Amino acid sequence: MKRNARVLGIAVATLGAVACLLGIALAQPAANEVLQWNETTMKAIEANGQSAVQSTRTLAMVQGAVHDALNAINRRYDAYYFEGPADAAASPDAAVAAAAHTVLVGVVSSFGSPAQKGAALALVEQAYATSLSRVTDAPARNKGVAVGRAAGAAMLTLRRDDGATKDAPYTPGMGPGRWRPHPNPVPPNPPIANPDAARGYAPSNVPGWGNVTPFTLLSASQFWLPGPPALTSPTYARDFNEVKNVGGKVSTVRTADQTEIARFWFEGPGAWNTIARTVAVSRSLDARDSARLLALMNMAMADAYIAGFRIRYVYDSWRPITAIREGDNDGNDATAGDPTWDSHQNTPAVSDYPSTQSVFSGAASVVLASVLGGDQAKFTVTSGKPFEGIKRSFTSFSQTARESADSRVYAGIHFRSACEDGLVLGRKVGQRAVALYLQPVKK
Repeated sequence: MKRNARVLGIAVATLGAVACLLGIALAQPAANEVLQWNETTMKAIEANGQSAVQSTRTLAMVQGAVHDALNAINRRYDAYYFEGPADAAASPDAAVAAAAHTVLVGVVSSFGSPAQKGAALALVEQAYATSLSRVTDAPARNKGVAVGRAAGAAMLTLRRDDGATKDAPYTPGMGPGRWRPHPNPVPPNPPIANPDAARGYAPSNVPGWGNVTPFTLLSASQFWLPGPPALTSPTYARDFNEVKNVGGKVSTVRTADQTEIARFWFEGPGAWNTIARTVAVSRSLDARDSARLLALMNMAMADAYIAGFRIRYVYDSWRPITAIREGDNDGNDATAGDPTWDSHQNTPAVSDYPSTQSVFSGAASVVLASVLGGDQAKFTVTSGKPFEGIKRSFTSFSQTARESADSRVYAGIHFRSACEDGLVLGRKVGQRAVALYLQPVKK
């Protein structure tokens, strides 16, 4: 199927001015164009003001379109959606750039303030022009742009009515166990410049996200979870006392390493893209294999959020900050309330169960292990915002996912059961994605 997308024109003569405006140097490209555009997509998402939840959809769309554009030129794997065909003489690098550019231009207009939209678009245009300037064969470049635009337009059409820009009505519950708006620690961690936002008590975030059309699941409800432990159970008391002790703003038991883990993983889904790029370079993956890896991982992570949000708004369980402050009212003699307790880090304005950080980490780890031939992998990565520059080393993808899940307990923002069950759900999502999508073409 061939589709055309309307994309913004490129004024190459203004590249220097745009680069100066954005403070971006025309740096050397990453190991391949696919990895370069993954980095660019992360920067555009940040400039656009997209939340962690919204970012996973954008990444899945970009990486899916990039995979299909490359695959149309030289078919190595099953297509996700766009089949092509494309001219074999088309430039793969131009195809990657055009696919990513087309999707990003189509997506960023739906999110952020006018200033954020403008900044994201300018960044994307500058990166696109820089990419095309590296392809000196004009006929090959034009053919590559054509297939990239077609793949990007197909993805935009597929996701046009997926529910991502719609929300659902939501009224917080009352009483023990039910989620309700909650405060941030004082001062907030990480810092928040807006004094109103710094207080916390935000309304529940994107309660309709569980209604978004999945990328690889049959439905958001395909894999279900048993729910959080009963408030009167020993498991709940265990979870309560663990996070109360290790996850408080003031804690005598949280170690320096656990504090660093909480800071490192605050970045969210972006950390897994850094991991994927790092391992792709260390394994010397070419552009097509890099594209497949990033497409599968990001589609699985997007579905992890969708499935996690569908479940969390059914159980709608309270976060530790509320539970510990009201612990004398939960009916459990093994818990003791502390109305002055603050979490170590800011608690996102969504209910506790499951931890979607754990869900998408479980999904990402399974995809990486499956695509790369095993769970064991040694790598070191550096954190991004808001706690930049923290280096951590890992020996397996499953260990990495476990640390990501643990980070939410150390941060004081999730109960242990929400993290454990989240990992279980994420692994199922990841296993389905790699079993059914982007399979090698049989020769």
